[in-house]
Amino acid sequence: MADEVTSALRAKWDARYREAGANDREACGVLREFSHLLPAAGRALDLACGLGANALHLARRGLGVVAWDLSPVAVESLRARAAAAGMAVRAEVRDLVAQPPPHESFDVIVVSYFWEPRLCAVIMEALRPGGLLFYQTFVRAAVSTRGPSDSRYRLGTNELLHAFAPLQLVLYREEGRIGDTSAGLRDEAMLIARRIEGAD
Repeated sequence: MADEVTSALRAKWDARYREAGANDREACGVLREFSHLLPAAGRALDLACGLGANALHLARRGLGVVAWDLSPVAVESLRARAAAAGMAVRAEVRDLVAQPPPHESFDVIVVSYFWEPRLCAVIMEALRPGGLLFYQTFVRAAVSTRGPSDSRYRLGTNELLHAFAPLQLVLYREEGRIGDTSAGLRDEAMLIARRIEGAD
């Protein structure tokens, strides 16, 4: 049954990425706006990378980049774009739940527009001491129809903040439906957090 679910998900995302083509989208906002927090060197993971805008952004910043996604279409597109730009990005097809990242293997992990609560603990463990997590995805308290229609793939109020509470908080932003909803960060939450040196 799990294999059937994985195959269905892969087919869904392959179709979506074929339709999108090698669209040169920007990296997610939390990564673009706070790139100054990135280390000068180190190993980075773009988890659930899609077409790889985050991975390419990290590679431009001089990091050694690994990028994983369930979709072979997305991974092949990223490989081609990285090669054309002369960037060393190791893009791989990977079922993230079945094959989560290994313990203390990355200095930076970026996750955007993907929510799987079962992976939160392993993401934290995959950070090296001092490592940074950049996370941005959709919330349920949205003001538009952007993002997934299934609420399971959206964050509850402060869910992202609580999920990574063991890490040292660097930045958190979630504005929900408060105030003038035509301004600010809406439909999404963003977090930057750091694994404290020597933390278990």
